[in-house]
Amino acid sequence: MAVKSSASAHAKRSRRKDDGASSLIPKLLKNPKTAMALALLFIDSLLISFIIAYVPYTKIDWDAYMSQVSGFLGGERDYKNLKGDTGPLVYPAGFLYVYSAIRYITGGQVFPAQILFGILYIINLGIVLLIYLKTNVLPWWALSLICLSKRVHSIFVLRLFNDCFAMTLLHAAVASILHQRWHLGLIIFSAAVSIKMNVLLYAPPLFILMLKAMNISGVISALAGAALVQIVLGLPFLVSYPTAYISCAFNLGRVFIHFWSVNFKFIPEPIFVSKEFAVSLLIAHLLLLSVFAHYKWCKHEGGLFNFFCSRIRTCLSTSMSSWPKILKKERISIACLTCCGEHLSLHCFVCFCS
Repeated sequence: MAVKSSASAHAKRSRRKDDGASSLIPKLLKNPKTAMALALLFIDSLLISFIIAYVPYTKIDWDAYMSQVSGFLGGERDYKNLKGDTGPLVYPAGFLYVYSAIRYITGGQVFPAQILFGILYIINLGIVLLIYLKTNVLPWWALSLICLSKRVHSIFVLRLFNDCFAMTLLHAAVASILHQRWHLGLIIFSAAVSIKMNVLLYAPPLFILMLKAMNISGVISALAGAALVQIVLGLPFLVSYPTAYISCAFNLGRVFIHFWSVNFKFIPEPIFVSKEFAVSLLIAHLLLLSVFAHYKWCKHEGGLFNFFCSRIRTCLSTSMSSWPKILKKERISIACLTCCGEHLSLHCFVCFCS
């Protein structure tokens, strides 16, 4: 009798699981955005396969990456001696670890690396679609616009740039923050910075979001976790040649090569490489950041100055545990996408010289 009851209960559980699995697909298809996202992932997978198979690879940085990785794997820890065809290594230590793993997997060959980067592209696209589904700020048909960038497809599977890993990790950090995993998000964000320093351009709106959503102890601990990631990843170089590592991997005064410029190709080379042009871009960037922060990101708090003053007053007058979380959970998704989205437009406008 007990055996029959156990078998009956097991059969009921199996039927419930089958019913749940069978009802999942109709639920997904009922939501046009989810169905559209799945369709886009499938179609773009086919497109990526077609590009890898039939579009010639563009040789730019791959050989330089492999040369720099070879020096690292050979035991070199002085960043000034890690060089490639395009010059010395200018990326933080995370870049070396990622491309060392790629070299190990692909043997340094381009075609298997393209397949790997194609998979990475689909992962990145899935994360971006997840962000837009979570924030619910686009109509279903507008999701298709995410897949129409010729340049993004090219960067992933025809250039094999380190931007691909950096931006995928950045998008993963945004997704973590949208799900209230702030400390995890900051750790992933720091990992993205360790691959390419450009990711730091997203730090100002992210810091404002942290101040809105976390208490002061949470902000400090999250920033400490992000700093710890940089220290751990850079430790082999910081122990051996700290000055060379910091000056090369985080060089804020680096002059870009005009030949490889995309967004500022119309600027004459003497102006492009001048210090005055770099300073003017920096000033324009900071001014636009201040305008967005004051009139958009902190609009509900009466502006940027009032926002910081209120946070300071709250910190001085209350305990850390009673810090008011003024950014409600239901507003984090919109605020996160708005801040990072507007900052993306901002830094595309004034900062992407290379």
